Amino acid sequence: MTKDTHIRDDVQREISYTPGLRAATIGVGVENGIVTLTGTVASYAEKLAALHAAERIAHVRAVACELEVRVPGPQVRTDADLAHAAANILDWNSSVPPNRMRIRVEHGWVTLEGTVDWQYQKDAAADAIAELTGVKGVENLVNVNPVMSAEDTKEQIEAALQRSATIDERNILVEVNQDKVVLHGEVRSIPEREEAERIAWFAPGVSDVANHILVAEPVLAGR
Repeated sequence: MTKDTHIRDDVQREISYTPGLRAATIGVGVENGIVTLTGTVASYAEKLAALHAAERIAHVRAVACELEVRVPGPQVRTDADLAHAAANILDWNSSVPPNRMRIRVEHGWVTLEGTVDWQYQKDAAADAIAELTGVKGVENLVNVNPVMSAEDTKEQIEAALQRSATIDERNILVEVNQDKVVLHGEVRSIPEREEAERIAWFAPGVSDVANHILVAEPVLAGR
């Protein structure tokens, strides 16, 4: 059995194991460690859950999520209804600063625009919208204001990488240009790569992270 076949089987098992996902509607293909998900799901939250399930599997180098969101008939909502629901959920979310975001809805796709001070505020808004029934996708165009110098940002990110128990920070190079961060290096898995990116996003005022970290292709004994 090939390595790709093992990865495919593990991804399928992880999808079946994930609450709320219907494995029968999700196809999994693997080539050279690159996973492609196809098929349909009933919500955008399910699409994200399937994506994260695939990313959790060892030896997966990247995931292409081509799942289509098909909202069941009774759960279909008008764009006006979704716009009201989106505005309300952001108003009640303590992590989202008030009156800083604009919402646009078209054919079930929600676009967020505006400016915030921290990346977690931008992420919190998108996460809240993703859970709304009837949403087919979220495009997060919210900007993050730079509040620190590039040198200070670089130092904070490098210190946070050193504190991490899951990352070998010696293999990661951090570059900062104004409010943009670029990560280089090599790690052992997608979760480790994502953890490094998450740490970079947590720095105040970071508006963009280009993650060029590579996932090393392991040598599998007996597989």
